[in-house]
Amino acid sequence: MKVSGTGGPSQASGARPAARGGGGGGFQIAGASGAAAPAQASGASGASGVSSVMGVEALLALQDVESPTERKRRSVRRASNLLDKLDNLKVALLGGELSSGQLDGLARAIREQRAATDDPQLETLLDEIETRAAVELAKLEAARSGG
Repeated sequence: MKVSGTGGPSQASGARPAARGGGGGGFQIAGASGAAAPAQASGASGASGVSSVMGVEALLALQDVESPTERKRRSVRRASNLLDKLDNLKVALLGGELSSGQLDGLARAIREQRAATDDPQLETLLDEIETRAAVELAKLEAARSGG
């Protein structure tokens, strides 16, 4: 490779300077006359404002719709979170370091609304996990209050 100077790209590479002129350069719609183009552009911008709002609303509505697989995935994640909190409680109890923050975290996790799934076995398992967490929370709160 031979470097011949500090100049920019050579003309041999096929690059040509852009023609500058006052007339007609730039983007044009094929078949549109000069007078019709601005009218079309202004009409399109007014309609696109409304359609873009409608498009955003439609996207937001689609995001709210959950598939059965996504509901199942969220329910499993919630159950896993509850089991993790129960396991942390067990470790804290064995270590004698149970905090009120852990109890509050478990109570919040139990109160979270669960999405219904189409799987009856999963629903039964989720019910059992929630019941176990509620029982453990009630036992710990009763022990803390001295009752």
